[in-house]
Amino acid sequence: MSTDLKEVNKIKKNSARRSNVNKPKFVERLIKVSRVSKVTKGGKKLSFRVIVVIGDENGQVGVGVAKADDVVNAFKKAKTDGKKNIIKIPITKSLSIPHNVVGNFGACKIIMRPSIEGSGVIAGGAVRTVLEVAGIKNVIAKQLGSNNLLNNARASISALKNLTTKSQVSKKRNLNSN
Repeated sequence: MSTDLKEVNKIKKNSARRSNVNKPKFVERLIKVSRVSKVTKGGKKLSFRVIVVIGDENGQVGVGVAKADDVVNAFKKAKTDGKKNIIKIPITKSLSIPHNVVGNFGACKIIMRPSIEGSGVIAGGAVRTVLEVAGIKNVIAKQLGSNNLLNNARASISALKNLTTKSQVSKKRNLNSN
């Protein structure tokens, strides 16, 4: 009897280990922490707004925003918000994007172009953070319009959503691949 219990416990432990292996490890990068205040009858109520980019550096990325009374709770909330908004993007063998793409959000416009291997991420501000967390290593990006960090991050997510692969386009156009 006791050997049967030991075997069952071993199986349980191994299955618990395997379940953790399949979960992707997410990287969180903080873009901005801002202190915001709300004026009420009793005075000013201070809280913190946090913008976080979360991704697995392998084609998945999301932006999260949250407010709370302290920075730690705001960060946790933003992380869960980012996990809810994760998108999957195609990445080429040279760790770049498949084609030129433009993303808009609010007054922000982001232009992204694929780049040769070894050139690195040529982008500024929130766009650079989003691309690095997504796992894109060779790309050129330019932000036009507003300098708002949240809108730039969301515009870059919008641009990455518009990426397609050759196989997706041929399937959409009903072309036979020979």
